[in-house]
Formats: sequence, C-alpha cells, structure tokens
Amino acid sequence: MARSKNRIQVILECTEHKATGLPGMSRYITKKNRKNTTERLELKKYNPVLKKMTVHKEIK
Repeated sequence: MARSKNRIQVILECTEHKATGLPGMSRYITKKNRKNTTERLELKKYNPVLKKMTVHKEIK
C-alpha cells in the first residue's frame, strides 16, 4: 500500500501552557492533508498539566 505525499505528520503544541511558564509541555501528533489545508492547524485538545481544554497550534 502506497503512502500519500499530500498527507503529512504535524506536531501540535499548547499555546496557554507556554505562556504560564510551568514545567513540561503538552504536545500532540496528528496528520493533515497538505493540499486541502495549507495554513497552520489549530485544534482544541486536552492539556493534562492544566487539566482543561486548550488551543493547540501547529509548530514547524
């Protein structure tokens, strides 16, 4: 089975956790279609350190 060249792996990092200065980080790995989604991805995901749903943005 061939892999699609349009679907790439991206890392999502919490924006609120970065601002608080607490140790550790909340990151998630997901895939997106590069052809359909050209801009950076933003999803609400659970942050276990802050114990709430926060906005995670694509890095790199």
